[in-house]
Amino acid sequence: MPSIFTKIINGEIPCYKVAEDENFIAFLDINPNAKGHTLCVPKQEINRIFDMEEKHYLDLMRFSRKVAKALEKVIPCDRIGISVIGLEVPHVHVHLIPINEMKDMTFQHKVQLTSEEMAALAQNIQESL
Repeated sequence: MPSIFTKIINGEIPCYKVAEDENFIAFLDINPNAKGHTLCVPKQEINRIFDMEEKHYLDLMRFSRKVAKALEKVIPCDRIGISVIGLEVPHVHVHLIPINEMKDMTFQHKVQLTSEEMAALAQNIQESL
């Protein structure tokens, strides 16, 4: 069965897309730790990050860096945190989280944004790429 991310990639489920190329997509997390929390996902469904071919893994990191640089332009924060956990969705994804404190990376503190705020934020990040 396809992962929820594969369904997003295939357009079966909507998302707030930030960036996309032929191999990767980035979209806002719908249950964010912080404003701007973004997921960078390979279009190829792979369960574990270290099972990726080395070149594909490095390309994912390059793509994630590009998105993180755009986030830094749009979201006031001390830095962009990065996390790869992979337990909640069996499809590789890199969390990029604008952070100011360690607690912003704990996945226990969430923020709420309206759909209008999410759409505007995605647009601002896209324009900053």
